[in-house]
Amino acid sequence: MRHNKSGRKLGRKTASRKALMSNLASALITHKRIKTTDAKAKELRMYVEPLVTFAKRGDLHARRQVLKKIPRKAIIHELFDTIGPSFSDRDGGYTRITKLGFRDNDRAPMSLIEFVGMTAESVPQGESTE
Repeated sequence: MRHNKSGRKLGRKTASRKALMSNLASALITHKRIKTTDAKAKELRMYVEPLVTFAKRGDLHARRQVLKKIPRKAIIHELFDTIGPSFSDRDGGYTRITKLGFRDNDRAPMSLIEFVGMTAESVPQGESTE
């Protein structure tokens, strides 16, 4: 029985799931919004929001904690230099999930996940990837 177990397996083993979350988080930090399935978006929200909280702290230990989750220094600099300070007055809820309907080929429910403070003109169009 799976009582009291939080999180989704997403049809993957542990290492593949961790790599997927790291790559999706990197894409979200780079592009500020991405289009993905509902389940991945909801799981990504739980993965990214603590990273933004670490970025708001901004100290060396917080950088190292985030580096364990996303081992790419350019992404870490983007997170700590632009995204973290922009959410300095917000205590949580850094991401927004908007449902987009169903994907054409397999009818999977799709969503757009984006950072709340990022406006439409600050995000270049056409760069959302899955």
